[in-house]
Amino acid sequence: MKIAVTNPFIHLLPHLKDELLAEYPDTKFKPLGPKFTKEELIEFCQGCDAAIIGLDPFDDEVLTALPDLKIISLCSAGTDHIDPAALKKHGVRMNWVPGINHIAVSEMAVSCMINILRNIHTQNRILHTGEWPADRRPGTYLLGKTVGIHGCGHIGKEVVKRLKPFGVEILACDRLDFAEFYEEYGVRAVDQEELWAESEVISIHLSRNSTTIGLYSAEVLDKLRDGVYLVNTARGRMIDEKALYERLKSGKIAAAHLDVFEIEPVTEVLELFTLPNFMATPHIGSGAIEAFEAMSRSGIDGLKNNYIPEPGVYPFD
Repeated sequence: MKIAVTNPFIHLLPHLKDELLAEYPDTKFKPLGPKFTKEELIEFCQGCDAAIIGLDPFDDEVLTALPDLKIISLCSAGTDHIDPAALKKHGVRMNWVPGINHIAVSEMAVSCMINILRNIHTQNRILHTGEWPADRRPGTYLLGKTVGIHGCGHIGKEVVKRLKPFGVEILACDRLDFAEFYEEYGVRAVDQEELWAESEVISIHLSRNSTTIGLYSAEVLDKLRDGVYLVNTARGRMIDEKALYERLKSGKIAAAHLDVFEIEPVTEVLELFTLPNFMATPHIGSGAIEAFEAMSRSGIDGLKNNYIPEPGVYPFD
């Protein structure tokens, strides 16, 4: 089997490269560097039977240009870069493991809550200028806060587990009912309106799909409790970034952290970056070596364990 590997994590895990080459000698690896354009992706995967990928988009145009490709194995937590209708049309099989990076993202989500609650990012920024902050503004406890988890799947559940020692009240909103989990961890299930109205901290863990793109519009941001703290380590394009800027500037939203953005990579200084109550990271929620290994191994395993996806059926629903 001839394999193209575009997953960038594999370069940090030489033992996995060796394992892969031992079983599949005809394997090539994308060099480290910028993400492929569509044309570069097609050229790299030309003549290959399978591809182990990161966030490369595979649509009808790409698959039409790659008639030999029979398997796409994902090393990502999301599938929003894959067109299931195109895979089904071309008979291309797929592998994907939901929540594969759940530990890394959940740890980061909790750390981001504490960072923005305590103004840690602002104080760090001032120190990096060579100054000692004259105004070391006090933050506030996570202890005692009402924390809303929007999306309580694999990652959301791990966030709940990590929040329990902090003595918070946890609300969760999900389209599925996780009654046993909620009872075990003392979580109160709510609908979206309740989550937005009651939460002092909101952490977003939704999949990006037709129901969540643009969900946090200006109208919804205005429904949030005054002084809320907002964290998104899921996917971009769910929050209206211009509307978020205005509400951070006015103080309607006390502080926010985004690990994901409407357009990635971010190649300019966004208005959001000028605000002292905004913290940003460049889509590093899975940025732990243990997560990279789990994601890469899932991609390798997918060469043997795969299926034809169905449009409209999880995870494409």
